[in-house]
Amino acid sequence: MATRLTQLSHGGGCGCKIAPAVLSEMLASLPLTQTFPQLLVGTETADDAAVYQLNPEQALVATTDFFMPIVDDAFDFGRIAATNAISDIYAMGGKPIMALAIVGMPVNTLPMAEIQQILAGGASVAAAAGIPIAGGHSIDAPEPIYGLVALGLVHPGQIKRNSDAQAGDVLILGKPLGIGILGTAMKKGLLDAEGYRQLIDTTTQLNQVGSVLATLPAVHAMTDVTGFGLLGHLLEVCRGSGLAAEVDAAALPLLSHAIGFAQQGVGPGAIARNLASFGPDVEFSASVAEWQRHLMADAQTSGGLLVSCDREQAAAVLAEFHAAGFAGAACIGQLRQGEPKVYVR
Repeated sequence: MATRLTQLSHGGGCGCKIAPAVLSEMLASLPLTQTFPQLLVGTETADDAAVYQLNPEQALVATTDFFMPIVDDAFDFGRIAATNAISDIYAMGGKPIMALAIVGMPVNTLPMAEIQQILAGGASVAAAAGIPIAGGHSIDAPEPIYGLVALGLVHPGQIKRNSDAQAGDVLILGKPLGIGILGTAMKKGLLDAEGYRQLIDTTTQLNQVGSVLATLPAVHAMTDVTGFGLLGHLLEVCRGSGLAAEVDAAALPLLSHAIGFAQQGVGPGAIARNLASFGPDVEFSASVAEWQRHLMADAQTSGGLLVSCDREQAAAVLAEFHAAGFAGAACIGQLRQGEPKVYVR
């Protein structure tokens, strides 16, 4: 029997991310980047990508993202990793222009045909985004790793930071939650064909709508939900913007096949790490079940955009999501004045 990709790695997808609290400690000694006036977005608010102004009309958006397999199909792994990496360009409101591949493969363990399929999967997504994979770097690694350096352009006046949310804004989530839970179910051999289709359809859907949302003045802030789960990335919005968030657990869009697994306690280890890192900054009401909490902390690989927008224009923003094919997009809560925390009711 051929070796499964997920058996070659200790983690998968954005669940490989270092826990938020540990990452903060690692980065604590790095110098601040405000001394570079053309660097419009740096490390200060844990945003999705760096943005560097080139001229009055253009700014360069630069990001990198890579991880180990979340699925066993090599072509699908490549697609998911590439979609996830390019998403950070869209999350800043930019349009991608090209990418570079990051490749680490156990060349003496993994058949060459499998490696070629991973690269082909990534190339297919880049083609769908209308960009080339123009180069990259590869190493012989003990675990399979694939991802992209993604580059894009945005008008400096249309950058959508995660720190510009306003009190009274409505929160909109573009994709349903549960990706990490479905990935874990697959590894355990519990996921049926329909559940796998749901996993792949969600993780390979490009967040191209972000480029459209960038042109809307009503959209104040934007990020994408990945390894730290909805709660972690919403906390970044709250901390950067100096606001509190209220989330309606009943309004959250969820992948239907993930609900039962969440209720059974199936999920990646990243859920516990994320919840431990959030600690006192998230408050759940007693009516929010444990399985719902797990879905909100679930590490999303290639998850949806999280948008903070003017309440009066929320319906129009939601309509943009639906028109772009994000049928599950939904209003999930609001932002208000208060200590940067998330309150889930």
